[in-house]
Amino acid sequence: IIIKGKCPEDGWDESTIELFLHELAIMDSNNFLGNCGVGEREGRVASGLVARRHYRLIHGIGRSGDISAVQPKAAGSSLLNKLTNSVVLDIIKLAGVRTVTNCFVVPMATGMSLTLCFLTLRHKRPKAKYIIWPRIDQKSCFKSMITAGFEPAVIENVLEGDELRTDVEAVEAKIKALGAENILCVHSTTSCFAPRVPDRLEELAVICANYDIPHIVNNAYGVQSSKCMHLIQQGARVGRIDAFVQSLDKNFMVPVGGAIIAGFNESFIQEISKMYPGRASASPSLDVLITLLSLGTSGYKQLLKERKEMFFYLSSELKKLADIHNERLLDTPHNPISLAMSLKNLDENNDAAVTQLGSMLFTRQVSGARVVPCGSVQTVNNYTFKGFMSHANDYPCAYLNAASAIGIKKQDVDVFLKRLDKCLKTSRKEAKKEKSVNEISNSNAGTEQLED
Repeated sequence: IIIKGKCPEDGWDESTIELFLHELAIMDSNNFLGNCGVGEREGRVASGLVARRHYRLIHGIGRSGDISAVQPKAAGSSLLNKLTNSVVLDIIKLAGVRTVTNCFVVPMATGMSLTLCFLTLRHKRPKAKYIIWPRIDQKSCFKSMITAGFEPAVIENVLEGDELRTDVEAVEAKIKALGAENILCVHSTTSCFAPRVPDRLEELAVICANYDIPHIVNNAYGVQSSKCMHLIQQGARVGRIDAFVQSLDKNFMVPVGGAIIAGFNESFIQEISKMYPGRASASPSLDVLITLLSLGTSGYKQLLKERKEMFFYLSSELKKLADIHNERLLDTPHNPISLAMSLKNLDENNDAAVTQLGSMLFTRQVSGARVVPCGSVQTVNNYTFKGFMSHANDYPCAYLNAASAIGIKKQDVDVFLKRLDKCLKTSRKEAKKEKSVNEISNSNAGTEQLED
């Protein structure tokens, strides 16, 4: 790992990993036996529990002017940082983006990491005011543009069958209308909730190259999908992709709080890392390094394989359940992670029944399933979105989302389908009962009017 900077093929056992981390820790000055610290930041920790939780790697990573810089009094933490970035780069290549040249782990989740990318581009394009953004109804990626001080130019998706896809012509028309010099970048998305599917990255990358506009990709949970990674690789091959950002927790099963910023131009990724102000927490780097050392490349490949198998299993079983309830599994072949099942019959019986289904699933300990009603309106940072959560102003039907993400097991799928089946039966009974009560009430009201 030190010589080649690559993830080991076979995972290490826990005692080996702990020995390795302790060897790194004793290279930090706060752990020297004769250390005499007289500065304001000397790696002092009051709680032994906290010190043990961080393996006594207390100094964090980077220096005040560069998150990737080596800290002389924290040689172990600095080495950990460099090894983590190198191992993660190896995994990104293994996952499908073969020509990526540089990446670094940043101790912020995806939204703030996107903001950091936009702020770096600000210095390159001082006149730019707008970010072209094919619509995806997820608040953090929208807020990332607002927080950076830019105005999102929202491009509505086009409906093709059941799928919501990128309106490439509208993107190009908006660039011409606003003027390329006034556009900071195109902000596209790979991983997303069905029936929206990954953006047409190849076409967008070509447009960005033709108009000399940067291209930032939100690849939040796309590392686990060979299809999403292939789109990024192809986009970079035929056109322009400046950086792509992915979450640590969603792709590597670690606690929330970190992301990876990666790209094909080494100097630009270094610019982004230098834009980060101050030192940074080493926790996300430590978590992902421990995880990848324990899995090895073979272990991570196996998780990717199992995820894909579970996607096909979930798709097959959800389709059977949809047929039973006179619904259908929406046809979204371009989405490799998320699935959607229509709730048309439930929606027709009672508007509130769709939302109620979501509550029923949650109280039955089904997490992650999203129930999306028709026509909900939401305002985010003074922008009003009609049909929010459905990625379109008026998607044809209400639906339920389920995803096959890394780490999912067959038991999770089976229990989810069993509980969903029960909830759908209960919801339909209650909806019919309420409909009957309303019909009787209306009938009685009509009778009373005749008598009057």
